[in-house]
Parts: sequence; C-alpha cells; structure tokens
Amino acid sequence: MMDDLFAEQRAARRRAAEPLASRMRPRCLDEVVGQRHLLAPGAAFGEMVRAGRPVSMILWGAPGTGKTTLARLVAEETEAVFEALSATWAGVKQVRDVLAEATRRLEEDERRTVLFLDEMHRFSRNQQDALLPGVENGLVVLIGATTENPFFEVNSPLISRATLFRLEPLSPDDVETIIDRAVGDTERGLGGVVSGIEPGARRLLAERCGGDARLALNVLEMAAVLQGGGADPISAAAIEESLQRRVVRYDKAGDQHYDVISAFIKSVRGSDPDAAAYWLQVMLEAGEDPEFIARRLIVLASEDIGLADSKALSVAVGAAHALQYVGLPEAAHALHHAALYLAAAPKSNSVARTMAEAKKAVEEIPGAQVPPHLRSSDAAGSGACYRYPHDYPGAIVPQQYLPDAAEGRILYRPGRAGEEAELAERLSEVDRGVGRRQRE
Repeated sequence: MMDDLFAEQRAARRRAAEPLASRMRPRCLDEVVGQRHLLAPGAAFGEMVRAGRPVSMILWGAPGTGKTTLARLVAEETEAVFEALSATWAGVKQVRDVLAEATRRLEEDERRTVLFLDEMHRFSRNQQDALLPGVENGLVVLIGATTENPFFEVNSPLISRATLFRLEPLSPDDVETIIDRAVGDTERGLGGVVSGIEPGARRLLAERCGGDARLALNVLEMAAVLQGGGADPISAAAIEESLQRRVVRYDKAGDQHYDVISAFIKSVRGSDPDAAAYWLQVMLEAGEDPEFIARRLIVLASEDIGLADSKALSVAVGAAHALQYVGLPEAAHALHHAALYLAAAPKSNSVARTMAEAKKAVEEIPGAQVPPHLRSSDAAGSGACYRYPHDYPGAIVPQQYLPDAAEGRILYRPGRAGEEAELAERLSEVDRGVGRRQRE
C-alpha cells in the first residue's frame, strides 16, 4: 500500500511538470474535440477502435490536430501496449528492439503492441523497410504520424499495408471548447490558477492558432503566466503578447513549402496585395530561401503581368539585385515592394500564351527554312530583296517574316489590360497597314 501511495505521488509530480497541452490530452475517444469525420457513428476509424480491432494506419495532418492523442487512445481502447518512436532520433536498431519485445509480449502475455512512429516522413527507406516484417506479420499495429503527404514520403509497400486517415485542422469553435476545458479544469488545467478568460480573448486565440490545439494551449499557458493569476480573467492583451512568441511552422522540404509558395503566387496573380504580403511574410519568418522568393517574383512579372506593365519585370529584378546587395533583413523591404507592385499591376498572360503558340508552331513545322530575303547578306543571293523598314513611312513595310509554312499564323494575341491595351491598338494599325489579318 505504501509503495502504491509513493507511486501515486510520483505520478502526480510528473503530471504537474507536464505542459498544459500534455496534461489536457483527451483520456478517451469521447473527450476528443474535432475530427468528426473519423469519430462519428459509422466512421471507419471510430468503429475499428471501439470494436477493439485496430489495423496499422497512417495519420496524416497538420501539427496540433491530435495524431499522437489518437494513437494513444487506440492503444488504451484496445488494451494494447503503447510504444513510441520518433523518426528524428530512432534508427533501425530501435525498430528491431521494439519488434523483438512485441514478439515476446505477444507470445508470453498475448498482448498486442501499438507502435507509434512520429515524424514518419523523416524515416529513411531502409528504416521503413525494417518495419515491414512486423507490420506484415501482425507483431505490431503500426501508427505512423506525418505532416507531409505520405504518398511522396512513405514506401509504397508500407502504404499498401496501412490504412490512411487524414486529420483536419480544428475549427475556431472546436478550439474554444478546448480552451474552456483547460481554463475550467482544476485537476489538470488552469482552474486553480486563473479565474477564467475574457470572451474576446478566447475568440482571438481560437481564430489565431490556425486550428492547432497544442499551439492554442501553449499560448494559453503563457498568457496565464503573463496574467499572473488572481481574480482577473485572461485578457486579450495577454493572449496577443503570447501569440507574438509563437514560432511559424513551415517545413521547407515538405508539402507546406509548396502550399505556401502556391498561395503567394496565386495571391499576386489574383491581384490581392494583402494576401501576397501575408504569405510573403510567412515565408520570410519561416526562413525560406529569399533567393527562391525573388526568382518567383521575376517569373510572375513576365508570366502573369508581362506587357500589361513592362516595368513589373524591372521591379522584380531590382528586388533580386537589392537582395544580393544588402541581404536580409533589410532586403525584405524590396521583396515586399516588388510583391505589392506585382499584385497591384494589371495582369496579362499573353507572354505565356504566345510562348505556347510559338512552341506548338515549331513542333508542327519541323525544319522550317528562313525566307531568302531574311538570310544573312553574306550568302550569295541572300538578303537582296530585303526591305529596310526605316526607309518607309512609320518604319512599316509589307514583308514576309515567318517561314512559308507558318505564313499568316497569329501567335501573339495581346491582352486588353494596362499598357498592353495601347500596344494592342498599335499592332492593330500595323496589321492593317501591312495587310495581315487582325488579332482576335
């Protein structure tokens, strides 16, 4: 009895030292907030766990959506032993040790083992291969957790032996529920530390944490420290100050890298300078390669703005030069300068469309010959019939420039935005003057 008492005291001390997010981890499926598509009646995940017949699976979702929590609950609900490895430190030896212990446990105690592999996408191919025998033979129920697309990062043989479940970011209402639980819980939460939280502060945190429950609880715990306890509820000011200490989560080698740069490109293309500035700042604070950002701006300047505002290319190239000259953080001004200019500029994709038409024409007319009058005048008989445009009014003279097989083909169709609208009018006059058909 005395040993049990000391064990309970030691466990209580350990719990007291845990972060709030760990202390408030759900203890059963009914306490899980969010992920209704996994836990609602009839949903495969929930039915499988409640029936006590778990299968190997991959949990794919953003940070703070409950991957670790669900893995632990699978083990508890099915009375299995929970073993955890992280791909950031575990190797093939650790995997084999877990498989050996799982074999012993199954043979001697008839107990299953749930092997939770965090950061699964960081495991090498060899390390993933070491898991295959244990998964295939049922020695362990593997639960891999990843924030990255498993179809890109996980071995096909391993994926084929696991069921994929995708977790969604929590809604602001879900996060508010978690905040209220933490503030009101006197055993595991902040109920004995703070008197509550202001409604505005609760909503601010719920909307600003990006659906990440762990982040919300970490910020809430920091705000409680800043508030200093007492009779006053946690204020919006304390939440705001704590939010400023958050670290931008952004894996430059993973899906989020591509998602964020995609959002940035589409925001500039869509003429939304506010969104462009936001995503640019996300990348800068996350440590994205600034030269990568500068290169994307240069591409955008021609691909999506082009002749609608030819100065856009100069602005983008100027930002890239500024980055080379002064570096970060000072060059962040130049990158924002270029992003805002490009977002606000009129848009035209005529350059990209013309490139596609030109490529198509070249492919359809292989080996096209240069018309004789356009050839180098050094060749015998070449260039003799060439008409020098500056010898004619307006420097315009009817003359064939395309090869015979492509004569009359229209590759460039100007847009009607910004400066390109004026260019379109001038080309229309030129086309009429030389007898070319009009550009549609």
